[in-house]
Amino acid sequence: MVYPPFIVVAGLPGTGKSYLCHRLAERFPLLILESDALRQVLFSQPNYGAEESARLFRVIHTLIEELLKKGIPLALDATNLSESNREYLYRIAERWDAKLILVWVEAPDEVVRQRLQERARATHREDMSQADWSVYLKMRDSVQPMRQHHFVVDTSRDISPALSKIVREATR
Repeated sequence: MVYPPFIVVAGLPGTGKSYLCHRLAERFPLLILESDALRQVLFSQPNYGAEESARLFRVIHTLIEELLKKGIPLALDATNLSESNREYLYRIAERWDAKLILVWVEAPDEVVRQRLQERARATHREDMSQADWSVYLKMRDSVQPMRQHHFVVDTSRDISPALSKIVREATR
């Protein structure tokens, strides 16, 4: 049995991970697992602590395994800043013989700052993230480079070429 693509979309808050996932889903049928949305479902008053995050990612990992087992293409939308966290995702993909596609999303600091300020002012938002500029700055120091082959997408530019490459990779 051939298992579906498993697209891991990682990057700092405000860089455009959710935007990229939704544009990708317009071109290729897939389920998007958004860590921010799942956190809101699991915890009525999220505290973003280590124990809460560990529980969240145990649930996410279980969902990923079940979806891949059922042959459902999916994208994980989560910061995934450390290689040790991503390594667990690599092992899941390997276990289910899924086509792992890694995408690092970035944007210039000033663009991110503007996005996060707009997000804070918005009365109705589609994204579930509560991260602000101070969270971005704090997390920026903990970024570890991806060691495996990955796409890098700057969402301050036209993402159409990158989307085409990712879809091509997913459908090979």
